[in-house]
Amino acid sequence: MSEILNRLQRAREKAEVLVEALPWIREFEGQTFVIKYGGNAMLSEELKAAFAQDVTFLHHVGIRPVVVHGGGPQINRMLERVGIESEFRGGLRVTTSDTMDVVRMVLTGKVQREIVSLMNVHAPYAVGLSGEDAGLLTAQRRRATIDGQLVDVGHVGDIVEVNPQAISQLLDAGRIPVVSTVAVDVERPQDVLNVNADTAASAIAVALGARKLIMLTDVEGLYLNWPDKSSLIDKISASRLRDLLPSLDSGMAPKMEAALRAVDRGVPRAHVIDGRMAHSMLLEVFTNAGIGTVVSWDGDVHRLAAEQQKAADAQRRQGSDSPAAARISDKETSVEGEANITVEHGGAAGPDGAVEHSAGEGSEEDMTHQGESE
Repeated sequence: MSEILNRLQRAREKAEVLVEALPWIREFEGQTFVIKYGGNAMLSEELKAAFAQDVTFLHHVGIRPVVVHGGGPQINRMLERVGIESEFRGGLRVTTSDTMDVVRMVLTGKVQREIVSLMNVHAPYAVGLSGEDAGLLTAQRRRATIDGQLVDVGHVGDIVEVNPQAISQLLDAGRIPVVSTVAVDVERPQDVLNVNADTAASAIAVALGARKLIMLTDVEGLYLNWPDKSSLIDKISASRLRDLLPSLDSGMAPKMEAALRAVDRGVPRAHVIDGRMAHSMLLEVFTNAGIGTVVSWDGDVHRLAAEQQKAADAQRRQGSDSPAAARISDKETSVEGEANITVEHGGAAGPDGAVEHSAGEGSEEDMTHQGESE
């Protein structure tokens, strides 16, 4: 008898979860979510399977998910395996042509294939895309200055343009796009560049006019005073985060910069959540409590500014016959797409586009701890 009662209790709890999720399912139906996938969530077989289930669930309840992935650990392992040693100039990692071949092979040929295959186990909706495909991502080669000297860091780039047309077409066809962050070199279109996955996800979210940017990390969220675990916060306004950025750990700062950039350019909410917890994405999106840290607009003023920006972009698009393409640069630039985007660049990048600093600017251990090396 007790076994039957226990089973009924569990069933009731499941029903309560579904009822709690219903308002959110109704609200987000038809909305686009851009999900940055990286860190330990990509290494554990259990977490990989849970992530695939979560994205498929989002799709089946009417949400339009787009997955943007990194793959730093996998790239590092392959570089070791083929005997390519990392080269450093001025304390910064250099991505040589040989290294870039490995980056391209691992991100698009291995990591992306695994993600697509895992998702298609549940239903055949996932389709892989590289930033090279249909001009999705265009980047400019990064040139770093060390002690007043210009340093060539190889095939590392900063995104200057997002053309979301290919993603939009896949979404409209009922597919789940999975994007690897390799971009076309704007100066040498026959070459490709490695770009930071956090920055790419943020730029794609803006270009698509996404409702949410969700970033999976290796920490529980944003800590105001790391490593004090009690300083974890569940929400923060864009203006407060802007003031806080200079004090953040070198690993967490690029993620929060990417989240802030998306919110500033019209994405209503950016979520930074712990990818080490199975189904953390569903807990964040469909429960009242949520987990992780959400960055949001600063009330009505910020919302009005973002809406005005979207209206201006829509009007500009109506007057142009060219394909939508969001243009990005170090300074404010014109945009032919979903929104104007400003990207501020700094440092150099590792094999997955993760920013790597010279000694004294943040150790590799710090970056790994805060989930940057993904």
